[in-house]
Amino acid sequence: MENLPAQILLQLVFILLNAFFAGSEIAFLSLNAVKLAKQADGGDKTAGKLLALVENPNRFLSAIQVAITLSGFLGAAFGTENFSGYLTDFLTGLGLPLPAGALSVVSMVVVTIVISFFSIAFGEMVPKRIAMQRPETWARAALGVMHGISVVFAPMMALLGVTTNGTLRLFGLKTEAEDAAASEEDIRLMVENSGEQGTIAQEEQQWIENVFDFGDLTASDVMTPEPEVEAIALTQDPEEILHTIRRTGLSRYPVYRENVNDVCGILNARDFLLNRQQETPQPLQALLRPAYFVPENVHADRLFRDMQANKHHLAVVVDEYGGTAGIVTMEDLLEEIVGNIYDEFDPEEPQPILEVAPGVWQVEGSLRAEDLANILQIELPPDADYDTVGGMVMSCLNAIPQDGARFTVETNGLRIAVEDVRDRKIVRARIEKIPAGNGEPDTPAEEPPAK
Repeated sequence: MENLPAQILLQLVFILLNAFFAGSEIAFLSLNAVKLAKQADGGDKTAGKLLALVENPNRFLSAIQVAITLSGFLGAAFGTENFSGYLTDFLTGLGLPLPAGALSVVSMVVVTIVISFFSIAFGEMVPKRIAMQRPETWARAALGVMHGISVVFAPMMALLGVTTNGTLRLFGLKTEAEDAAASEEDIRLMVENSGEQGTIAQEEQQWIENVFDFGDLTASDVMTPEPEVEAIALTQDPEEILHTIRRTGLSRYPVYRENVNDVCGILNARDFLLNRQQETPQPLQALLRPAYFVPENVHADRLFRDMQANKHHLAVVVDEYGGTAGIVTMEDLLEEIVGNIYDEFDPEEPQPILEVAPGVWQVEGSLRAEDLANILQIELPPDADYDTVGGMVMSCLNAIPQDGARFTVETNGLRIAVEDVRDRKIVRARIEKIPAGNGEPDTPAEEPPAK
């Protein structure tokens, strides 16, 4: 019994060694290579050494696996050998009616279970949790020891490497794993998890997600449609143009000849106002800048790069027939990522969708049908030939409704009560979901007055 304190101390040493190596493994695997590279570029030599291990981890992982295996194996072996005798003597003293051999086996099993518990708890789980929370701190402290371990176990690692590679070749597998770049889905999941954990703000999370969605959008998705475009006729009176600039507060306007499908240039409001100060103002035609035309299906990211490279602030979107479908500004593109950008000239806009009662939403007719489907968690038909809520309503009608008409349609599991029609457009409506089994989809409940 006089050796019991020394034996307990030896067992603690093995558990601590296992804890050190297990924590080191997790710490090195959790290091951020990008952060280390930045630190190394700044002159941090330790970061450079850690980066080398992260970029080529095979040797390090082999050494640490050998160290973990040896410390765990030796701890279990010495513990069973040292403590099972004490437990056997104790059980024998109790006078249990079992043979000495059976008592010895029972003692070994009990001691192994107890040692395994402490080894797993304090030699694996606790250090790994700590290392996951402070990977760089742990890795910096363990770097020197791990380098020494790699040198000591170099012969064994070489033998293990030959054995491992030979086995892989027997099964026709590659000896080196190919690095897989993080996919868009991987990054989205990381951003979502970071948002849930509070690592990044909800607004920042939305910006990052918008960046990924940006490349899937086209000019037709982000443009201001032609009916809402503030355009100027080439023959328009200068006083009328001045009134338009004062009323809208916009900086650029498409200018057309006979109609809006014949855009001949872009007028900068600043150029027009400065020209009015001249003694002999130039005609409107001389103030125009070349219009930049793009097709409806050009992707938003490509359009942004082109407009940025060519210093265009406004693009005219044309449809397949060459007519004007709408316009896109740099501000429109940026708003798809960071949200609405307001200045002192922008009027306060109503919210495109607002829940006014439980299960009832007030919706702007210009709201994208896809956004409505996402908010209300409904499915749109794959062959839908409309982009907005107004288009969804129009697809159910047989005629164009009169201004001021109020009517109801049912489609896609929704009951849509139109509240405002202006200039042949659905301006505002109230929407509620139709309970399952009720209502007839895609039919007007009340036929609107038509033009």
